[in-house]
Amino acid sequence: MYVQTIKGHISNGDNMNFDNFLPVLYRSLISLFTLFIICKIIGKKQISELSIFDYVIGISIGNFAAEMTINLESPEFDGILAVIIFGLVAYLVSYLSLKSIWLRKFVMGKPTIIIQEGKFIRKNMSKVRLDMNDLLEEARIKGYFDLSEIQYGIMEANGEMSFLPYAKYQPITREDMNKNINSNSLNTSVIIDGKILKDNLKKFNKTEDWLYKEIKKGKYELKDIMLCTIDSNQKLTYYLNGDNLETSNVLE
Repeated sequence: MYVQTIKGHISNGDNMNFDNFLPVLYRSLISLFTLFIICKIIGKKQISELSIFDYVIGISIGNFAAEMTINLESPEFDGILAVIIFGLVAYLVSYLSLKSIWLRKFVMGKPTIIIQEGKFIRKNMSKVRLDMNDLLEEARIKGYFDLSEIQYGIMEANGEMSFLPYAKYQPITREDMNKNINSNSLNTSVIIDGKILKDNLKKFNKTEDWLYKEIKKGKYELKDIMLCTIDSNQKLTYYLNGDNLETSNVLE
């Protein structure tokens, strides 16, 4: 009796799963085909680097497709219609953005200057919620282990960071091949956002008093220092708060 009951449950479960298999397969194929067509309409931009608007559209369309595929009680036409509507809205906004600069800024966002002439724009960093550690990481990913090489740093509308090095740090050309290139060393942060990193100072056998004296020599104020690094030669490099700079409008 017990064995028969188990067999009955297994049999019922197998039948139930098999009964659901074909509808789910059918809905999955319909969902996949619909998403493919919508992505073709929207274009490659939606697939590559997303703006906030593109991200919202993508998440919404994905939810509609998943609901249409798994929820067998909902009519598949409703899911297809929702995907098509959001896809057409994304296409329409993308098209209108080509015609209207205001709409493009509002929907897609605009670049934000983070570093200008080697100085940090603190208010812009706060605006995009970018802290110093994230900025250092982004710089290293792009190949800049020494921020003193960077003249401009810009956060693009899609959240990616772009860096423009000073002319002397530009990639070498054939004319530069015969010049001697000195090896670089990794820099260590000793001040971030006006706060001294004591542990990093200890690695160089330096004290806070020594650092304060060096800051005084440079006629700086600790509160104005966004970042201070020290290299293997114990040379300090300062990066000051640049909020008082006049921000360029070339990115508007």
